[in-house]
Amino acid sequence: MPQSSGLKDQRRGNQPAPADLREWLERIEADGGLHRIDKPVSASEELSGITYMAARYENSPALLFENIEGDETGTRILANMLGASKRRFAHALGIQPDLSTTELIQAMRAISASRIEPVMVDAAAAPVNEIVLTGDDIDLTRLPVPRFWPGDGGDYIGTGDITFTRDPDSGRLNVGCYRQMLQGPRRIGMYCSPGKHGGLDREAWWARGEDCEVVAAYGIDPVSFMVAAQSYGPDVSELDVIGGLMGSPVELCAGVATSLPIPARAEIVIEGTVTKGDTAMEGPLGEFTGYYGRPEGLQPVIEVKALHMRSDPILTAALMADYPACEIGAYYAVMRSAAIWDDLERFGLQGIEGIYCHPAAASGWGMTVIAIEQRYAGHVAQILAAAAQCPAGAYFTKWIIGVDADVDPADMNQVMWAMSTRCNPVDDIDFQRKTWSTGLDPSQFPPELRPYGSKALIDACMPHRHLADFPKRTTLRKSVAERVARRWNELGLPGNAPDLRAFHEEE
Repeated sequence: MPQSSGLKDQRRGNQPAPADLREWLERIEADGGLHRIDKPVSASEELSGITYMAARYENSPALLFENIEGDETGTRILANMLGASKRRFAHALGIQPDLSTTELIQAMRAISASRIEPVMVDAAAAPVNEIVLTGDDIDLTRLPVPRFWPGDGGDYIGTGDITFTRDPDSGRLNVGCYRQMLQGPRRIGMYCSPGKHGGLDREAWWARGEDCEVVAAYGIDPVSFMVAAQSYGPDVSELDVIGGLMGSPVELCAGVATSLPIPARAEIVIEGTVTKGDTAMEGPLGEFTGYYGRPEGLQPVIEVKALHMRSDPILTAALMADYPACEIGAYYAVMRSAAIWDDLERFGLQGIEGIYCHPAAASGWGMTVIAIEQRYAGHVAQILAAAAQCPAGAYFTKWIIGVDADVDPADMNQVMWAMSTRCNPVDDIDFQRKTWSTGLDPSQFPPELRPYGSKALIDACMPHRHLADFPKRTTLRKSVAERVARRWNELGLPGNAPDLRAFHEEE
C-alpha cells in the first residue's frame, strides 16, 4: 500500500539503521539509553532479578552486564535490550526517536512493506568468525548462560535469539525466535510452538528421513530479534523483511558444518542438526504473560557441530515477564499495531485514525484499541469485527475496543474515560467464541481448552444515531492550546507539551 512521503521522511530523515548490535549500542548510549554494570553479577537469577526490578520503570535503560561471576570467556550479557523504550526501538530502525506513539506506528507502516534480500560476504572477514570451534572443542557450558526465574527448568541460552531453518521443498530460509534450553556442552533444546515454521521445517526434513539443519545466533541486533518474533507467510523469508526495515541487506556468510548461511555480524552463532527422536526434558520457562509456560516435557535437541564467536561476545538475553519488564512489550505493541492497521485498510475500511495494542496487555497480545472517525451506521461494529479476525490481530487478543477520533488510543487514561462515559455495557459489548488463542493463556481450564479463546468487542464510541445530541466534551480552544505549547519551555514545564486531538468548536 503506498505511503505518503511525509511518513517516509520520518524514517529517512534520521540516521540509517545501525548495521549491528554494537553500532546500535553506541547510538543508544549516546542517547542515554544504556547502563553498563561492571560490578560482579551472577547469571543465575541475580541478573534477571536486577533486570526485572530496574525495568519496572518504563524509562529504564538497556543493561549491559560486563562482569559475570565465574565467567572466563569474556562474555557480556545485554538485558532489557528494548524493554518498554520506544526510543531504543526507533534507534534500531533509524526512525526519529521523538515521534509520538501514533507517529511511530505510522513510520513503521511506511517502511514495513520494503524487502531487501540478504548478501553473502567473505567468511574470513566476518566479525562472528573471530573464534571458530568445532567438534569436541565446543563447550557451551563455559558461557554464562542465564537462569531467569526460580521455577525455570534450566538455563536458557536462547530467549533473545534468532534461529535459521530451511524448507526442504521451496528452499525458503526461515528466521524464528524459539526458546532454547542448554542441555550440555554440545546440546541445546529447541522448543517450537505448534504451527511455527521452525517446527514445520523440522518435521518436513524428518519426513524425508533426514536431519534438520539449524543455525542459531545468541547475540543479535534488535531488528533481527523483533522480526524473528513476528509471523509471516510461509513463502516469506524474514531476512528480506529485516533488510527492508533496516534499509540495507543482512550480511550472511558460509558456515563450516552445515549448508545454511550464518549471520556475519552476530556475536555468538551455533551450527547444528536436529535428529528425529533425539529429545530431552525441557521447561518450564517464565513467559511473556507473567506466568510459567507449558510444564516440563520432551523436546527435540540441537546437536551442535560448530560455534562461532566474536572475541568479546555479547549474549542477548530477553527476559519474559509482565509489562513493563518484558522484552517484547513496547516494540511488539508498535509492530502489531502497524500490521493490524495495514490489514484493515487492505480490507477497504476507512476512517481509522489510530491503533494501539497496549503492551501492558500481555506484551501487546491481549488488547487492541482503535480510534475511529464514524462515517456511517455500523461503521464501528464493522471495524471491531474485522480487527478481531484479521491476520495480524486474530491470535490471542481478548479485548478489541473502539473509541472516537478525539481519543488517543495509546493513552490508556483517555481510553478508560471513553469506556466510562461513552459505553453502555449492556448495549455496547459483543462477544466472539471459539477464537484462536494460545496454550500460554492461564485463564483457560482445563489446559486442553487453551488453543481456543474468546473475544470482547467493546464499542466505547459515541452512539452513531445520537452523535448530534451527544454532550460536548470540555476542550480548549485550539489557539489557546497552541499558545501554551509555544510557551512550554518558557514556563519551565517538564518534557514536551502534550499532543491534543480535540479542540473547542465555535458555535
